[in-house]
Amino acid sequence: MAFSNIFNIAGSGMNAQSVRLNTTASNLANAESVSSSIDETYRARKPIFQQIQKQQWDPEFRQLRTITDAGSGVNVAAIVEKEDPLDIRYDPTHPMADEEGYVYYPNVNVVEEMADMISASRSFEVNVEVFNTTKGMVQKTLTMGR
Repeated sequence: MAFSNIFNIAGSGMNAQSVRLNTTASNLANAESVSSSIDETYRARKPIFQQIQKQQWDPEFRQLRTITDAGSGVNVAAIVEKEDPLDIRYDPTHPMADEEGYVYYPNVNVVEEMADMISASRSFEVNVEVFNTTKGMVQKTLTMGR
């Protein structure tokens, strides 16, 4: 595996974890937002990761074929809203209550989001370590001839 592949994999991992951290931060920021209707209520979002697929010419079949190997990297395929039910509370005195007295809160689980944030942060750090270790190996390789 070439050093450039390692840099690409670690870089794609850092990008993916940055999106995950930003999505988690958005969920936490909106955890206690309220609404007077189901349609306007914030819904928690989660990124969906996908392995980067390469295309290679297959001379036997004379066509491009998709290769999924461990040395490709990762990207964010989509950011989807969680399907968990919203938190609906009866509070007719709340200024945002609807005509029936209900207030709608997002389906954000703060404990789950904090665990997700720690996991994403740690994954980002690991990718940085891979990047820095590879950089050090390249530098040592270049100085071997001296």
